[in-house]
Amino acid sequence: MFRKAVLDDIDAIGAIYDAVHTEEEAGRTTIGWSRHIYPTHDTALSAIALGDMFVLEEEGTIVACGRINKEQVDCYAQGRWQYDAPPEEVMVLHTLVVDPSVCRNGYGTAFLQFYEDFSKAHGCSYLRIDTNERNIRARAFYEKHGYREVGTVPCEFNGIPGVGLVLLEKKL
Repeated sequence: MFRKAVLDDIDAIGAIYDAVHTEEEAGRTTIGWSRHIYPTHDTALSAIALGDMFVLEEEGTIVACGRINKEQVDCYAQGRWQYDAPPEEVMVLHTLVVDPSVCRNGYGTAFLQFYEDFSKAHGCSYLRIDTNERNIRARAFYEKHGYREVGTVPCEFNGIPGVGLVLLEKKL
């Protein structure tokens, strides 16, 4: 079940972020995030307050979350977008994360489908996503689902310096 996140979800979302940070620190995954910088409990709290954090719940347990909104971060202006889309027709997925304990069960794919359906329902035919260039798994995942890389922008992203931010897009 997909739904907007509420304050009662903050601990579960924070636990997923912590689990991902632990996986990265142990060398079992490479995402390019940094514990205590991004994403954090405050990242989730802010998204919930803005009303754009969504969760995927399975049997009462949150297994994935992400932000969906029309916010194109500043460095998107440097992208070589294939589609010159009006901003009001662009939807962006930020910080999609699946609990590492349940990875490879189709939750990421389901969340991406939810994002696409949500975008259509809100009149947005142009989808944009970004990921750290080091996150090879995410890049392959998005490509598999029809997202095209339009370039890599060097930046400080969410407080993490030296990020090569890969920009991706898809037209519905």
